[in-house]
Amino acid sequence: MSLDKYENEYRIFSQCFIAVVGLGYVGLPLLTTFAKTRSCVFTNKPLNRKVIGFDTNQSRVKELNNHQDKTNSVAKKEIEECINNFIFTSNKDEIRKANIFIITVPTPINENKDPDLTFIQKATEIVGEAINKNFLEEKKSNIKPLIIYESTVYPGVTEDICIPIIEKITNKKINQDFLVGYSPERINPGDKKNTLTSIIKVTSGSNEEASRNVDYLYKSIIEAGTHNTSSIKIAEASKVIENTQRDLNIAFVNELSMIFKALNISTLEVLEAAKTKWNFLDFSPGLVGGHCIGIDPYYLKYKSKQMGVSPRLVSSGRQINNAMPKWIVDQLVIEMAKRRQIIGGTKVLILGYSYKENCRDHRNSRVFDMINALKVYGLEYEIVDPYVDSEACKRDYDIEILKEIPDYTYSAVIAAVGHDVFKSITSRNWEKMISNNAIIFDIKGICPNHLPVVKI
Repeated sequence: MSLDKYENEYRIFSQCFIAVVGLGYVGLPLLTTFAKTRSCVFTNKPLNRKVIGFDTNQSRVKELNNHQDKTNSVAKKEIEECINNFIFTSNKDEIRKANIFIITVPTPINENKDPDLTFIQKATEIVGEAINKNFLEEKKSNIKPLIIYESTVYPGVTEDICIPIIEKITNKKINQDFLVGYSPERINPGDKKNTLTSIIKVTSGSNEEASRNVDYLYKSIIEAGTHNTSSIKIAEASKVIENTQRDLNIAFVNELSMIFKALNISTLEVLEAAKTKWNFLDFSPGLVGGHCIGIDPYYLKYKSKQMGVSPRLVSSGRQINNAMPKWIVDQLVIEMAKRRQIIGGTKVLILGYSYKENCRDHRNSRVFDMINALKVYGLEYEIVDPYVDSEACKRDYDIEILKEIPDYTYSAVIAAVGHDVFKSITSRNWEKMISNNAIIFDIKGICPNHLPVVKI
């Protein structure tokens, strides 16, 4: 992209007003990155942007206005460093000040495992209303209103569902009166190495002008650079297959763990040996939850079926990973029975509840399924996870989460999540934790080998 050719647009976008709609794991880091006083990564010219963060969750807005972030995705210092360049609000009228709107809301699934687009449709309506008021008041701007979607969707959602909502509310036409782009988020919660600015950003737009504007906007802050695609559908598809690919690779090693358990050999040791080959893909068995890997394949499956294609491999991967929590509990009970332990009423210690290691995010945690499987056998449980929001888990799922391991001796332990704090448990403390006839079911390979461990 030539700087000289689009110099006027660069100047305009260097001083734009951005509204980020949705202040979770994706929206907050994006907001603070845009709000920082800095030079453009691409042109090295100063950026002077104002940013407004909008969320319908008033308690979340209040928390952020106190410079606190319960998700731990942005440090208090980072918020305070750019405090003069942004505001947080739950007032829809406030976002009318913006000329660029970035939507970063959740895209979950419903009880039937079909896409639930409620959040993204509602966010689109809010943005559409803000733009419409500006049109009605004939407020002038140097650029057309630009709406960018970052939420993960199946190919077609932006153009077939979201754009018609904006056109209906505003009575305006796409590309003629306003522009739309899609740039999928690649946030990895808990990962302090692969951050927003160090990961290549995929960009796209509803026409050439939109595509160029979206690409420049992100190119100005993303040090790793951007990858501009030829259409919104391609950008949407690229995102949904990223996590589907991971889901399938984890499903493969999860199925291997079932085979190797029957063969009485360690899956983790097999994988360590296999990884010595240069082109072997490094994946480990485990519980597949969260708001991406455990969700996105259903979006691809849904659209595939609409188009008359039956995605057998994608479906099989989901079936394997969904079955994993029950399989683990079944194997635990078998091992307990071999040791002639009493099963009904026995208390099992579960280490970890978040969907991945060193992360506070407990959405779609598959430990929840494990709990239900334990209940079927009459087993009791205690969960320890120092990362997750215990109040939210109690409120949303009626699950008690302990921050520290109790001073109690357990007959069964499941190491479900590989938090660093669990990896640092000493052999002495492991020994104090378990009874003489105990069984430790180690999903993540964090327990010392000399203990009574069943590794998958």
